[in-house]
Amino acid sequence: MSYFDELAFQYIDGEWRAGTGSWDIVDFNPYDGEKLASITVAGVAEIDQAYRAAERAQREWGATSPYTRRLVFERALRIVDDREAELSAAITAECGGTAVKAAFELHLVREFLREALHLALRAEGRILPSPDDTKENRLYRLPVGVVGVISPFNFPFLLSVKSVAPALALGNAVVLKPHQNTPICGGGLVAKVFEEAGLPAGVLNVVVTDIAEIGDALIEHPVPKVISFTGSDKVGRHVATVAAAHFKRVILELGGNSALIVLDDADVDYAVDAAVFSRFIHQGQVCMAANRVLVDRSVEREFTEKFVAKVKTLKVGDPGDPATHIGPLIHAGQAEAINALVEQTIADGATALLRGGTDGTLVGPSVLTGLPADSPVLCQEIFGPVALIVPFDGEEEAIRIANATPYGLSGAVHTGDVERGVRVAKRIDTGMIHVNDSTVHDEAIVPFGGEKHSGVGRLNGESMVDAFTTTKWISIQHGRSRFPF
Repeated sequence: MSYFDELAFQYIDGEWRAGTGSWDIVDFNPYDGEKLASITVAGVAEIDQAYRAAERAQREWGATSPYTRRLVFERALRIVDDREAELSAAITAECGGTAVKAAFELHLVREFLREALHLALRAEGRILPSPDDTKENRLYRLPVGVVGVISPFNFPFLLSVKSVAPALALGNAVVLKPHQNTPICGGGLVAKVFEEAGLPAGVLNVVVTDIAEIGDALIEHPVPKVISFTGSDKVGRHVATVAAAHFKRVILELGGNSALIVLDDADVDYAVDAAVFSRFIHQGQVCMAANRVLVDRSVEREFTEKFVAKVKTLKVGDPGDPATHIGPLIHAGQAEAINALVEQTIADGATALLRGGTDGTLVGPSVLTGLPADSPVLCQEIFGPVALIVPFDGEEEAIRIANATPYGLSGAVHTGDVERGVRVAKRIDTGMIHVNDSTVHDEAIVPFGGEKHSGVGRLNGESMVDAFTTTKWISIQHGRSRFPF
């Protein structure tokens, strides 16, 4: 594929060039193992070059009229629209994304580019009163300068654009490091779209590398003022620790262990549809996925029978086939880990209502129930096609079980009484939760983020202004002040 030949480089100061690191990242198609690209990693010197290029370019970019800046996003949006088929094919090849997943990702990419058009004009200043009638207080919203973005493998194009576009729209420059499993969709494609959209050289830089080569240089470097990281809570904790030592602000979008709650008055058929989508979209490799499906005992039997029956209809296989529902996991190691997790959970006492087989990176869906209350799997994120059905007796127990996890990202409540759903939703310790819908939901203008181990800060909408700008107070003394000495 041309994208994989064309973009298998570092992108620094407007130039596509080879890295000078000591090894190559080999990019494979997770479904058939085809080699897509080989990229020599960036070394510490290139990290410095990328940040210095961003620092130089940001001065002029930040001083550019926001009306001029937003023209870049208009052009970027047209490029994504015009090349949807090519972009979708790249997502399928590199991520193992099905047609549904690719369409979902590209739809949201367009939404975030549209939102960036408006964000360019939202860094509003204020004038505040002063107790001194001769003084004027002005508050300015200014770009932070340079932002470091680290994106994950599951929705790489979207989750890179989600931080990159608003940071750029607000006048910052960016250095982006995509995940090593998705260097093209998460890095090269983003750079290519903005390059063709007319973004000045140096404003966006992409470095393909790994901590094994550069250590913490990406975070410790003195130039970036904000680090936006999306990934696991384990790595997020490390990012936060290193950033704090260097007085950098962090935005952390981390893992989840979401619960989809089915109350006794829910529309069972609809709840089944929502739960199947929430658990198995993109093979369950979604931070918002419904790891746990909590079902009131009064409807447990009906729900479980219908849920298992629907899951059995899901087709596992080639993500390039439009009929496929579940494609490959990102690599064989992840498939092996999911298989081992299911085996251990069954050995610990769970019942397998459906046991999916493993063939390379393809893992069929499993549905487990009868889990012991202290089962470790109930408290962790499962990045694979495994559903846990957990019965409960009444709202209070549902709330207790839903909150019995160190995570707090998303969730859903299904009920025939919307206000009852809202009352329950308010008591679930998550940053986001949806009544009578999927747990997997994102909208460009609504604050996105989690509680507890699921993250720090919020993205989307006005939250982007808080994330990627800083407030500066300038006071003006009209006339002469009187000083006590």
